[in-house]
Amino acid sequence: MVSILIDDNLLLRSYHVEDAQELFRAVEDSRQHLRPWLVWVDSTIRPEHSLQFIQQSLHQQHSQEALALGIFHNRKIIGGIGMHQWNHYLKKGQLGYWIAKEYEGKGIVHKCMVRFIDFLFDTAGLNKVEIRFIPTNTRSAALAERLGCKVEGVLRDSYIVNGGFTDLVVTGLLKSEWKNIKK
Repeated sequence: MVSILIDDNLLLRSYHVEDAQELFRAVEDSRQHLRPWLVWVDSTIRPEHSLQFIQQSLHQQHSQEALALGIFHNRKIIGGIGMHQWNHYLKKGQLGYWIAKEYEGKGIVHKCMVRFIDFLFDTAGLNKVEIRFIPTNTRSAALAERLGCKVEGVLRDSYIVNGGFTDLVVTGLLKSEWKNIKK
């Protein structure tokens, strides 16, 4: 199990099976806010779906395929952060994140991403992380830029949102660049 303390109020940690109801509530409360960006929101319609996600996440963490952590504010789930497409040979993974609507714009995701990227480079041994987002997601674009990610390209019609194709912007950050950014 992974646990990363961010500050006195914020913690990133592996989900527990007991978190399923609260995770579902967090998604349900921000469904309309999250839906334009995240395709999995439409398939998370019952608490059992959150439980299945947690069980799958724990299996993927154990087999080192992915890492999904809850963002906890005062012990309450307010979002999620993770690394998927974990390629051990190339030492890279793709990052994902979401935050409940009421916590957006407070710098929480940035603060969590900084610590998470530190963990991935220093503890998990990655050499590169990628953040992918659709072009209309200006908040994700700004976050990637603020973290020092560089746009590596655009994958045309490579994501489906609300039944329609859209492009996917691919950004990347190397461990060597992160060390320079962190100075």
